[in-house]
This record gives sequence, C-alpha cells and structure tokens, in this order.
Amino acid sequence: MVPADASWLPAAFAFLMGASILAYVILDGYDLGVGILLGRASPEEADIMVGSIGPFWDANETWLVMAIGLLLVAFPTAHGYILTALYLPVAVLLLALIARGVAFEFRAKVATPEEKALWNRVFTGGSLIAGLAQGFMLGLYIVGLEMTVPHLAFAALTAVCIAAGYAFIGAAWLIFKTEGELQQKAIDWARTTLWLVGLGMIAVSLATPLVSERIFSKWFAFPYIILLAPLPLVTAAVFVGLWYMLGRMPFPRDRWSWVPLAGAVALFVLGFHGLAYSFWPYVVPEKLTIWQAAAAPESLFIIFVGACIVLPVIVAYSALAYWVFRGKATTLRYD
Repeated sequence: MVPADASWLPAAFAFLMGASILAYVILDGYDLGVGILLGRASPEEADIMVGSIGPFWDANETWLVMAIGLLLVAFPTAHGYILTALYLPVAVLLLALIARGVAFEFRAKVATPEEKALWNRVFTGGSLIAGLAQGFMLGLYIVGLEMTVPHLAFAALTAVCIAAGYAFIGAAWLIFKTEGELQQKAIDWARTTLWLVGLGMIAVSLATPLVSERIFSKWFAFPYIILLAPLPLVTAAVFVGLWYMLGRMPFPRDRWSWVPLAGAVALFVLGFHGLAYSFWPYVVPEKLTIWQAAAAPESLFIIFVGACIVLPVIVAYSALAYWVFRGKATTLRYD
C-alpha cells in the first residue's frame, strides 16, 4: 500500500542512488586503480596485485549496476536525458569494463608468460580507459552536459584527475594489502598520484560554483560560507596528513598501513558530499529536480521495498568477503 504522502520517496531514492555511486567509486575505484598500476609492476608483483583484488572485484562492480538500475527505475526521465548526452563515453566505459573482465579471467589461464603479459596489458588498458571515461562523464555532468570546447577541456582534465584518484586509492589499497618491495613501490605510486588528486579536487571545487548562480549562492552567500568552511579545511588537512604519512612509511611491524586507504576514502567521501550539496535537489543539473524526474509513487514504493531487501544482502555479502579474505594478499590461483 502506497503511503498517503509519498513526497519522500524521490529523496529516498536519491539517497540510495548517491550511496551506491559513492560505494562504487570507493570499492571499484581501488581495483580500477590496481589495474592502472599493474603495468608498472614485475610479473610476480602483478600476480600479487591481482590476488589482492580477486575476491572482491565482482562484488565491487555490483554497486555500479545498483546505481544505474536505481536511476533507470526511479528517475526514468533523467536516465534518458543523461545517457543520451553521455552515450559515447558510456559506450567506451562498457567496452573497457568488458575488456578488463575478459583479461582478468584469461591472464590466470594462459600457458606462457608472454600471453599473460599481453592480458596484463589489456587489464591495465581497460582499467585506465574505464577510469578516464568515468572522469570525463563526471566533468560533463558538472558543467551541465554542455559540449562546448571549454566544457570538453574541463571534462578531459577531470578524466585525468579521476583516473589519478583511482590510481591513488589503488596504491593505498596495495600499501594495506602487501608488504616488502611491492609495498614500497605502492607508497611511491601514492605520493606521485596524490598531487593529481589535489589538482582535480581544486579544479572541480572552482568550476562547480561557476556553473550556476544558485550553486554559487549555496557556497558563498552568508551564512553558508561560514557553515561550509570546515569541508575544504578538513579536505586540506587530510591531504597534508597523507603527504606527511607517505613520506615516512613504511613503519616498523607494518603499523599504520591502513591510514593511506582511510585517507583516500575520506577524500572521496568529502568530494562526493561537496558535489551532492552543490547539485541538490537536481538530478540533471539546472534542468530536472528529483521530483520532476521521479517515476509514479506506486512504482517507487514497490521498488523501494525491493531495494530495502536487496541492499542489506549486498552489504552482508561484501562484508563477509572482506572478513574472509582479510590479511595480506597472495598470488591469485585457480588450482
């Protein structure tokens, strides 16, 4: 039975969709990052790197399916508008994810080191292209899905910085899951990519308020400018803390190896909250609010009940996988 007042349903679905996107960016972000970094590792290190993500990567991608599914069923008008505008980068993303999945399976089953090296390159290429495509789509979304030369240039910058962000969280994951020489390499990779993450967050933070007067007022009008000041200040503090820690790692007995990963997650969460605050309540920037784009209340309520059943199952399955495969990574084997 649909509640008499169903005006909360679009907001609930916006929250579920946002949570799914954030979960995907963090969880699949680190295994995309590991894939991007795979080309810089030796064959033995590559096996350990793939082993570190092997038990988790299928579950991580479930969050992308969840987010797109919620967009389709809860906000069909916005789904059509966004995917029509982003048709080409979405197609590139799907092809990259397919290539990545094929390479992940084949690299462990080939007969020669040369064939494994080939599939490693495909895995790296698919991961990099997927990260670039997602960043390009984010950049175009921020500028209102406009296709002028300056907007495309901004989207290209965002693409590079998002790919670097994935490489950074992938390096942080490897610091946590590996040891020895590979861990030291991961520390160096994290220091190299951290400044690109900072560049991307600064570029997005400067561009977002310029998209519309409404967003500018939400950030800079009094008293919002004071109330929101902790967000950039905390973000800057996390960057400084990460730079300090990475310059002194590894510590004896592998202490604090989890800190870079926690810091990377914090940066993604802070950046996501800044974007969510800027664009709320629009699902298509400055064109469609969540209430204008929402499906019929009857449909939303049925889907909401289903989502409340499915989401805990996904969370429980993911938590179990992380618990069972806790500890340092080993080589992924099928025998």
